[in-house]
Amino acid sequence: MGVQGLTTFVEGNSNFLQNLNFKNSRLVIDGCSLYFYLYFNHGLDQQHGGDYDAFACLLIRFLSALAACNIQAFVVLDGGTDPSDKKFATLRERMQGKIRDADHICHGRNGSVLPLLTRDVFIQILIQRGIPLVQCPAEADWEIACLAYNWKCPVLTNDSDFYVFDLPAGYLPLRYFQWSNVGGKPSQRHISARHYTTNSLCRWFGGLNPELLPLCAVLSGNDYKAPKGIERLLSLITCTQGLLIWLSSFPSVAEALEEVSRVMGEEAGGGKRGKEGGLSFQLWTAMQDYNIKSQSSLASWFSEGKAVFGGKTLSLAQLPEYLKLAATQGQLDPLAIDALVMRRVFLIPQVENSKLASSHSTSRAVRQAIYGLLLQKEQESATHRRSSGGRGRGGSGQAGTEQKCFSAASTESIVVEEYDRLEINLKKNQVEACITRNHAHLNKLCQAPEAARIRVLLDVMGVKDSVLAPVPARLQLAVAVTGFWLREAVPPPSQLVLQALVLGLVFGELSLNIQARAPQQRRAVPQHDCAAERNGMNRQRVRQGNRRGVDAGVAHSISQWQACLWSALCLNQVLLMPLPQPPLSWIFSGSLVHGLLRYLNGGQACRVPADRGLLLQTTLRHSAGRCEGLRHQSKPFSIQQAKTRQKRRT
Repeated sequence: MGVQGLTTFVEGNSNFLQNLNFKNSRLVIDGCSLYFYLYFNHGLDQQHGGDYDAFACLLIRFLSALAACNIQAFVVLDGGTDPSDKKFATLRERMQGKIRDADHICHGRNGSVLPLLTRDVFIQILIQRGIPLVQCPAEADWEIACLAYNWKCPVLTNDSDFYVFDLPAGYLPLRYFQWSNVGGKPSQRHISARHYTTNSLCRWFGGLNPELLPLCAVLSGNDYKAPKGIERLLSLITCTQGLLIWLSSFPSVAEALEEVSRVMGEEAGGGKRGKEGGLSFQLWTAMQDYNIKSQSSLASWFSEGKAVFGGKTLSLAQLPEYLKLAATQGQLDPLAIDALVMRRVFLIPQVENSKLASSHSTSRAVRQAIYGLLLQKEQESATHRRSSGGRGRGGSGQAGTEQKCFSAASTESIVVEEYDRLEINLKKNQVEACITRNHAHLNKLCQAPEAARIRVLLDVMGVKDSVLAPVPARLQLAVAVTGFWLREAVPPPSQLVLQALVLGLVFGELSLNIQARAPQQRRAVPQHDCAAERNGMNRQRVRQGNRRGVDAGVAHSISQWQACLWSALCLNQVLLMPLPQPPLSWIFSGSLVHGLLRYLNGGQACRVPADRGLLLQTTLRHSAGRCEGLRHQSKPFSIQQAKTRQKRRT
């Protein structure tokens, strides 16, 4: 969320923020605020699709700084959108702004666009480092504040709503959290921060009742917008300070709401809440988003691994238990949650050629399979049950096992609203959910063997498992995605773009071999070549001073590849990850891939020595050949094929 004007007012007054040497404490972290802050405030690449390796290193440094100061981090993430739809208009406005920002960046102008896979990289690193995290079913602000209230520890975020929540241990704004400069002696390490509590603000306004701060937020306008009809009242109060001065004249919320009713010409009465349906009632209802004096559901999650979320998210009850757990662990993308709960998704804008179709159109078939898995209803047909037990087609062997694990899906047409880019405008598209060839159903997935779930995944991607057999397990999904992208992207990617992407995969493998300690990771490439090969490739990066311009065609192809990977990651999650999720911080770095493409195009660059480059070129030819082979060796999954098979069955 966010309260208009409140950050500027509070941070412009030195009396409200106190210096603090922070150490030896729990800390509840707003995960979404943290990854936005780290990425945008440290000069990381936006023009070329994102530098996930640099972001991962930055995040690891941040977490190491907390550990050095004995600060126990607990990260809380937003999940899907608010089921109440109160924030829908705000979300559309933000999406439209991001689309325009992406277009500005593509043309060398200013803008801010978070690269598509940043959140996924963030979650992977937290899990690798053993940091406790939870993903809420919807927006996390209230859950974060409630947990901090129960634990009496501070919150780290950049959300101005936390100037309103009455937290006993207060709020630490991220912009003043000096984590990169840890101070103190070894036994007394601390991070310099600035600390806010509502007491400091209320004292400044003559003992303002802190229960009135939520009314200030609602009247000022947060992400849920002020109720209709409030303009007349706000026209009498011209700034945040004026509003707080006015509110300080009331000893209680009830009296303030009565005055609102009087100013607006409404009849008084109805008690503290006002008359149901009236403006006072609407204001009081909106204020409840700041009421945190109840037991936190997240406290039990972090202590026992169990979370029972409140009434706002009861629609998640549609999910099987195993997917509820995956969602809470951050292992189910909000795309899937929104598709299930809202039947509506927002597709994240990328830096691409706005004159072409959105990069997300390339991966539509993958998302249609996700929607089919989540939304198609199971059909328990006696005929199907009988046919699955015979020795005919699918009656025995592995195929027979799949038939027993999956039930027939209904033929009812189901659509999901996708909000995506059309040129530089936000457009709503009706996208039909599609059943898989295996007729996989959500409730049966947890009973299906891994081989059956892999078959569903690869069938959607249009890839034969024999093609992926020689590929290291951690790269199989990325290679399958690359084959899907080669086949589906319009316009078709060039051979040089493919080679640059594969070189990026090789770079990640070399980097992993340098850092890895496990013998099985060291076997991928001989150790003695790793450092020289990696350093030679790393010198080809597009440096910060050369980032103003970007080749729109290349950026578009790479955005299409990332869109395919993003959707495939979500499909893999819905299928309970039959393939390992690839190490995202190592398989793609935008400035590296664009720089390698320039190198391949014959641009001025320092060459990799021939004797050291032999292995690199061999790996490139082998991997590129395999990706090219996917274009010809398998057929893509499509709605038409699924419909044809369904008609034949009936």
